[in-house]
Amino acid sequence: MFLTQRNQYALRAIVELAKRVGTGPVKVSEIAEAQAIPRRFLEVILGQLKGSGLVTAKRGYHGGYILIGEPEKITVGSVIRYLQGEPDPKDCQTCVFKLQCPTDRECAFASLWNRVNEAVFGIFDETTIQDLVEGEKVVES
Repeated sequence: MFLTQRNQYALRAIVELAKRVGTGPVKVSEIAEAQAIPRRFLEVILGQLKGSGLVTAKRGYHGGYILIGEPEKITVGSVIRYLQGEPDPKDCQTCVFKLQCPTDRECAFASLWNRVNEAVFGIFDETTIQDLVEGEKVVES
């Protein structure tokens, strides 16, 4: 239900690319520095995101990563779903990290956590990358 470190890094990288739309390819080192993401993790994450159709890479000295989609059309939910897949409605959402459930799915809280997860994803699905970019500008002011 909560964002993993990988998902947070991926979203921060996409936000950084969104801030630089139209400026050409952005080097991994620039994204890593601007968003305080360890470079090695970022390289792996960006490699995964290339398969999503959200980013592309250009090789060479003047290469780097470019956001393909429009920031106002990319939702936080779509990025998370790409990275972790669609949640299976049969699975208890409290066991997102595949921990051993001591109640064997006879949990009194399962319905509550599933509703919380649905509400959180509702917010993720309503929030675009552009919203995050604009929200960052408001905070900086």
